[in-house]
Amino acid sequence: MEILQGFADAVVGIINSSGIFTLNWQNYVMIGVSIILLYLAIKKQYEPLLLLPIAFGMLLVNLYPAIMEPPATQLLTEAECQAQSIATSGHATTVLNGVTYYECPTYGGLLYYLYQGVKLGIYPPLIFLGIGCMTDFGPLIANPKSLILGAAAQIGIFITFTGAIFLGFTEAEAGAIGIIGGADGPTAIYVTTKLAPHLLGSIAIAAYSYMALVPIIQPPIMKLLTTKKERSVVMEQLRPVSKLEKIMFPVIVVILIAIFLPDAAPLVGMLMLGNLFKESGVVDRLAKTAQNELMNIITIFLGTTVGATASGQNFLKFDTLKIIALGLIAFCMGTAFGVLFGKIMYKATGGKVNPLIGSAGVSAVPMAARVSQKVGQQENPGNFLLMHAMGPNVAGVIGSAVAAGVLLNVVG
Repeated sequence: MEILQGFADAVVGIINSSGIFTLNWQNYVMIGVSIILLYLAIKKQYEPLLLLPIAFGMLLVNLYPAIMEPPATQLLTEAECQAQSIATSGHATTVLNGVTYYECPTYGGLLYYLYQGVKLGIYPPLIFLGIGCMTDFGPLIANPKSLILGAAAQIGIFITFTGAIFLGFTEAEAGAIGIIGGADGPTAIYVTTKLAPHLLGSIAIAAYSYMALVPIIQPPIMKLLTTKKERSVVMEQLRPVSKLEKIMFPVIVVILIAIFLPDAAPLVGMLMLGNLFKESGVVDRLAKTAQNELMNIITIFLGTTVGATASGQNFLKFDTLKIIALGLIAFCMGTAFGVLFGKIMYKATGGKVNPLIGSAGVSAVPMAARVSQKVGQQENPGNFLLMHAMGPNVAGVIGSAVAAGVLLNVVG
């Protein structure tokens, strides 16, 4: 009978600790959201390298919330310590109602420890290191005016920052929300961990969702703000860029930004270090490691742990809807201002600049540049805007990092 009773108690214990009794309706809603995101990542291939681990991290934390729990201290009597084979020596004691309890630490969940790389601002700069190794700044160097378009696309960040304050968010929260407009996931995560870590799940998911939806969101805005004649403009071929220029560029950029805007130095510094690995030609092994093995590992850790911050209790709030709406506004305005400044350059150059390349000023590399190419070719099949659009596109990467530095300096 004792064996049967022990077996029954074990079964009851397993049932009581299962998700049937420990999860609530918010967890089940987020499980459904995670499955939708997995579908978009796998079937539609919307930014799968990050959307898939984010979605799976979200699934894990809502099925098993303890996977993100921090370490804690439990109070155990001497008998309880012996029952769990815990040594009593070395632990502080607390006396309650005449009973001595030993303060025994517990371990945190797996993703809690991996999340420290996000919390401490380690993962996003390492992602930038890999991005730098894969980025060719040649189009930007060949056409420095592209910097204007990359900067113009960041205007949406600061307008949304102001709008978020009017909607009741604090300055720090508004800064984290506004950075979504840069369409740069690592930058959004970096800024949010510094300014408003409690909003990380909502902001990260919004940022990567809009990055994935660039081919859907941008074309209507581009066509609305330009004429057929402007979209049909064929631009002249860019001049060749020397190796010396490509080597000097990352060094000069990091010196200027680190001096005038130190808060942007971690992101821009790692971006330029990675690019110097690539362009110097003397550290191929480092360049390959940074853009392959290291970046892949960090992407897994970053995506999974960021997704794990989106538990039902944290995510399903009215503020989340406001963040998603404001993020969409920021992204749309970034695209619009890039195109509008492209129109100004079109007028100033006598029709030599296709305004469509301004939409690539957001930092979704290289997807935004490909969208400029696609829309341009729809109007003129002989139009090849990709390399011209890459200039504003990589300028947008620098621009979003600089905007992040400004926000951290102003409201951090």
